[in-house]
Amino acid sequence: MASNQTNKDIYISDPNRIEPLILTCSSSARQNEENSDSGPKPTSINRFDPADDKLDGLLENNRRWAQAVVKEDPNFFKNIALKQEPKILWIGCSDSRVPANQIVQLGPGEIFVHRNIANVVNHSDLNCLSVIQYAVEVLKVEHIIVCGHYNCGGVTVAYNKQQFGLIDNWLRNIKDVYRLHEEELKTLTTDLQRIHKLVELNAINSAKNVCHSTIVQNAWTNGQKLTVHAWAYDIEDGRAKKLDWSVSDNKALHDIYHH
Repeated sequence: MASNQTNKDIYISDPNRIEPLILTCSSSARQNEENSDSGPKPTSINRFDPADDKLDGLLENNRRWAQAVVKEDPNFFKNIALKQEPKILWIGCSDSRVPANQIVQLGPGEIFVHRNIANVVNHSDLNCLSVIQYAVEVLKVEHIIVCGHYNCGGVTVAYNKQQFGLIDNWLRNIKDVYRLHEEELKTLTTDLQRIHKLVELNAINSAKNVCHSTIVQNAWTNGQKLTVHAWAYDIEDGRAKKLDWSVSDNKALHDIYHH
């Protein structure tokens, strides 16, 4: 898509809305869509109708979105069908309010995504490690972003010591983060402040575990350009921010992890 086009899309965070993927449209194309009375706009943020048992509305959203993309770039889908060359791996939470592409306004083929409950990365999760390996060794991504988010149910449940069954074993990873930073967290005044801080510490811990992996260690040993970042996203205002972790080599890591 042309780089001189004006992007007037906005991201709205609302747990009751479903956000179809938004691609930047030219001002003229946008105006044509706004002047049409033919139904929901492809670039609008649509609500899911619970009465739509057959999900026909979702397929209609998809049809309109695909038409809008082809109208802007007739060869778009043909081109991305040939290969993907994303430069970013996003590791985020499965929460429906935290959609990676929409948050950073990137279209199909631009960002490789892995999501799980509370954006946890550990050394034994073969699912996540397989994604990281493919992203680093095959796709040759240059950035890995681990993005936590405030109001994270997984972090809150771990902090409040609630039990929900099997998932408790997964959230044990976050309890470990709390234990490692307990003194720092106790200096905060309220539970909400401590939970928000735990969201950030959990994202940083996961980013560190990405760096500790043999995949990233081997990439750095081989001179591959790769930076690992920790971010946090605020559902209440739709803004993401950098946390205190952006690492491109082994210098910030304990040498026990070096390869």
